[in-house]
Amino acid sequence: MAPEDPTARVRAAAAERGLEIDVRESPRAASLEEAAALRGITPADIVKTLVVKGKGDEYYFALVPGDRAISWPKLRALIGVNRLRLPEPELALAATGYERGTIVPIGSTNDGPVYADERMVGRRVSMGAGAHGWTMYVEADALIAAYNATVADITDPIEGIRG
Repeated sequence: MAPEDPTARVRAAAAERGLEIDVRESPRAASLEEAAALRGITPADIVKTLVVKGKGDEYYFALVPGDRAISWPKLRALIGVNRLRLPEPELALAATGYERGTIVPIGSTNDGPVYADERMVGRRVSMGAGAHGWTMYVEADALIAAYNATVADITDPIEGIRG
């Protein structure tokens, strides 16, 4: 009996939305730069999915290019709230069904709104695939459309990282 595909939920959810993805095994990397080099892409093409907690049980997804950091003031203003925070690992798992480092909106147990940084538009990006040791490649525009994501400037540059 073949072992269960740890990315099956991501693959099924993408197929449900008509979203084409390419999922591949990916060795663990010690840094963003190493991960980009292993994948043959730039750090800006690796997109981090951050699950963000609002009031009560409100959760949002922020898609952030690897060479950028979430801008809390920009994201709060866009959503129209006073407080947002990163939830504890156990809350993130409960809210998405994914462990930190593997979170993606695709197949998440929470269908919260998705906010994508405008720098993703027009790019093919690499993201988590719902399981450690796997990465997913997707056209950012298709992902944005499939999840009706709000596209805006929600990040700031990270010193010392070049996209």
